[in-house]
Amino acid sequence: MNNVLRGLYVGRFQPFHLGHLEAVKWILGRVDEIIIAVGSSQYSHSLKNPFTAGERITMIIKALEWAGIDRRKFLTLPVPDIHTHSLWVEHVVSLTPSFRIVFTNEPLTRRLFEEDGRFEVSPIPFFKRELYSATEIRRRIILGDDWEGLVPKPIAEYIREIKAVERIRALASTDKFRK
Repeated sequence: MNNVLRGLYVGRFQPFHLGHLEAVKWILGRVDEIIIAVGSSQYSHSLKNPFTAGERITMIIKALEWAGIDRRKFLTLPVPDIHTHSLWVEHVVSLTPSFRIVFTNEPLTRRLFEEDGRFEVSPIPFFKRELYSATEIRRRIILGDDWEGLVPKPIAEYIREIKAVERIRALASTDKFRK
């Protein structure tokens, strides 16, 4: 019998930022291992989802290693959307190792896992939510405002390395963020 207490943390991580990092640390204070499910993994190259699943997984690994989190404590997996809410929890379960607790602040994710009944569902404290928001980071990138201080240092370097600043600005060239 496996006595490891494993939790699930689902997010889009567009990009992975310091708030996400604090959430992972908080979760790891409550479970032995964390599965980080990269949601909406099939989407990329849009303003809402500019990064690929592979880029997001790379960001998560870089950030957690930078923070000194043991690689054996986390697993990152892509989870594509299936657009059928009644089947979504089973879809996630089919793609992941077993887990007992779901950590989320997202209302639909909370509701679906609570209605399923097999899992404990726990909220996560917000860490400077007004700053640590992927939407805010993307907005700042578009407008040329400071964004690098909102993500772990290796993530800022990676975003620049893959030319995502240029990608996001190009995606926004006709978007509502343009002034």
